[in-house]
Amino acid sequence: MIDLIPEFDAYRVFVEPWTSNLSQTLLITSIGLIVALSSALVGNYLVLRRMSMLGDAISHSALPGIVIAFLISGSRDSFALTVGALVAGVVTTMLIEFIHRKTIVKVDAAIGIVFSMLFALGVLLLEFAPHTDLDPDCVLFGQLEYLGVHTGGNVWAGLFASKQFQLLFGVFLLTVGLISLFYKELLVSSFDPLLAGAQGFRPQFIHYTMMCVLSLIVVSAFEAVGAILVIAMLILPGASAYLLTTRLKTMIALSVVHAVISSIGGVHLAVWLNCPTSACMVLVGALLFGIAWFIHAGPFRNGRTSVGSETESHDFA
Repeated sequence: MIDLIPEFDAYRVFVEPWTSNLSQTLLITSIGLIVALSSALVGNYLVLRRMSMLGDAISHSALPGIVIAFLISGSRDSFALTVGALVAGVVTTMLIEFIHRKTIVKVDAAIGIVFSMLFALGVLLLEFAPHTDLDPDCVLFGQLEYLGVHTGGNVWAGLFASKQFQLLFGVFLLTVGLISLFYKELLVSSFDPLLAGAQGFRPQFIHYTMMCVLSLIVVSAFEAVGAILVIAMLILPGASAYLLTTRLKTMIALSVVHAVISSIGGVHLAVWLNCPTSACMVLVGALLFGIAWFIHAGPFRNGRTSVGSETESHDFA
């Protein structure tokens, strides 16, 4: 087992990436950080609404949208694939809501039905559609290490010249803007939809808007970290923060700190272990969740009962 772990060299792990390979390290870290921050901000509300696995459903069921967009456009242009996956994500949300409201099936079962059905449809389309050269591994696992950067002597210019960075940075700004603008509406509708409706906040509209933003985040992260690993980036920061605080603003702040540490720490862990960077980011995030769990359950616990209890949600207001 020890032979499988490379010898730790502090200079190679912490210094060399930022000196001899600054351009690529900056791009990888920045993209991973932006994905983690966008995911963490929306993930807080998914955790509070007990809808964490909806991100899993959207990430898997977006595959048929990507394939159909490729067949229609005839190219692998990121914009066309993003639109196709975004439409599939919205359809997924609507199907889950339809099954849940029109039958006695619970939300978790509806999520399982819809995402497995649409993911299977996407796999079949990949197999039977003619001349489809999409790489399923890229969609599922991402290719963070292979994102190219051309600096032209200026690393910051090269960073902002990356189309992937531009897309993710735009999604991040949109996410921050919407959460800042509708903070009160999101707060009230997350804990008491009836009260939100009585105050004229239209909780259904807020819900579907948030699902559209979630779909956009998941889809835009496909090429970088993949559909599977973005799920962990959606859940881990919010779940870790949820164990440590009973106030929403503090929860958001802690999830941002979690995203920053897991992104930067994952880059250095990947250099040490020579492993995929996105997977290492998630491992660092899982370690932070373990630390939060220890603090919550150990001698520093803040007096809360258990995660998911009916009384806890009122503390956030």
